[in-house]
Amino acid sequence: MKDERSVGSGSFRLCFRSLFDSGRGYAFPCDGSGRVDLDELSECARNNYFYARAMVGRELAVPAVESTEPH
Repeated sequence: MKDERSVGSGSFRLCFRSLFDSGRGYAFPCDGSGRVDLDELSECARNNYFYARAMVGRELAVPAVESTEPH
């Protein structure tokens, strides 16, 4: 089994999609397990991340880990 932590930075993103407006939402760089390194985010991105987490089920869908590698 491949250790997801060994995958290069930026290979995955954690996506919070809008429940009401297709094509809208938030995305944050993460590892293959969906862990976001908060220390690597800017203050604005960190605030958006906390907002997105708080809005799951209200405005945003449960986040999904997506690859940023081309298919």
